[in-house]
Amino acid sequence: MRFSPGDWVRHPDQPDWGLGQVQSVIANRATVNFEHRGKVLIDLAAVSLDPADPDSA
Repeated sequence: MRFSPGDWVRHPDQPDWGLGQVQSVIANRATVNFEHRGKVLIDLAAVSLDPADPDSA
């Protein structure tokens, strides 16, 4: 799945990080700001982020 800045996601292997908002996407890398972890650079070729709805959190 392709993500864009502003999209909301969750990391499937790190549920304690909470809800994350995509800050930027360049090639296969996304910078995501998670509510309980802060900014993390994610390799989208290695991790399949799950789309999330911030209103249902």
